[in-house]
Amino acid sequence: MIPLSILDLTPIRQGGNVADTFRETVELARAAERLGFHRYWLVEHHNTPAVAGAATAVLMAHVAAHTSTIRIGAGGIMLPNHAPLMVAEQFGTLVALYPGRIDLGLGRGIASDAETLKALRRQPNDMAEFPQDVEELLGFLKPASPGQKVRAVPGEGADVPVWILGSSLGGADLAARLGLPFAYASHFAPDQIDVALAAYRGRFRPSAHLQKPQVMLSLTVTAAETDEEARTLFSSAQAATDAPLPPPVRDFEKRLDPKRLALIQNLFRHAVVGGPATVAKGMADFISRYRPDEVIAVTQVFDPAARARSFEILRAAAA
Repeated sequence: MIPLSILDLTPIRQGGNVADTFRETVELARAAERLGFHRYWLVEHHNTPAVAGAATAVLMAHVAAHTSTIRIGAGGIMLPNHAPLMVAEQFGTLVALYPGRIDLGLGRGIASDAETLKALRRQPNDMAEFPQDVEELLGFLKPASPGQKVRAVPGEGADVPVWILGSSLGGADLAARLGLPFAYASHFAPDQIDVALAAYRGRFRPSAHLQKPQVMLSLTVTAAETDEEARTLFSSAQAATDAPLPPPVRDFEKRLDPKRLALIQNLFRHAVVGGPATVAKGMADFISRYRPDEVIAVTQVFDPAARARSFEILRAAAA
């Protein structure tokens, strides 16, 4: 079986708060470690009442301190929000604290409202500079050259795998050109998965970082004891907005307007939702179709205990 990992969207639940989310994140990461998941990645969002993951490197340090072996990563750092030097320093610090356990995923991010961009001190069209920013960051993570005027201390020479995150052809092209591993966000951008993977694999250039293409695909997974229970739990993800995550609703799809239902079903058309047998078949079909080197599961379930149980069923089904 290929490696199986977890992407935690750090949801704030209705009736909960940020502190609750962070406690749940630690317990879920511990559960993932006990179950043998390979990585536990955390997101970066800003001005989003539904998501607690804003200070990603800080939260990574907290989760790493409460686990022992599982790799902890950023899925990812939205590089236009940060100076490459500061990202190198932050991740150099994490590597020094937790050697051999830190991953750095880099993304452009998605378009935010003008006020949020202003608060982040963003500049117009700075997402277009993402490729140059990635190369600048990679330079800071290399061992320093003689006479180098600006150094990342900590950071230079840090042993941190760098991934390019993408939801379109642009990320695939950049990862291929730089010879970096590529993580595709199929959990929210299913439309371009085929073209992005074909481009990445077909245009990949071996590098000092990686000798052959390496693909991680995200996949929405909700597992429970029965298909019916899993579909009920999945309704929280289907109903999710920028507001705190709602509790599940039985027969949720039957309550929806047909047009909205069609949009939701299209968005989640790669989702694997069901009991153990359904999850095992869905995982096998997804892996057979897209041939990823790793799958990173996204599980938006309201109740933390049910979410941990989903991890257990997924891990057993994918064995």
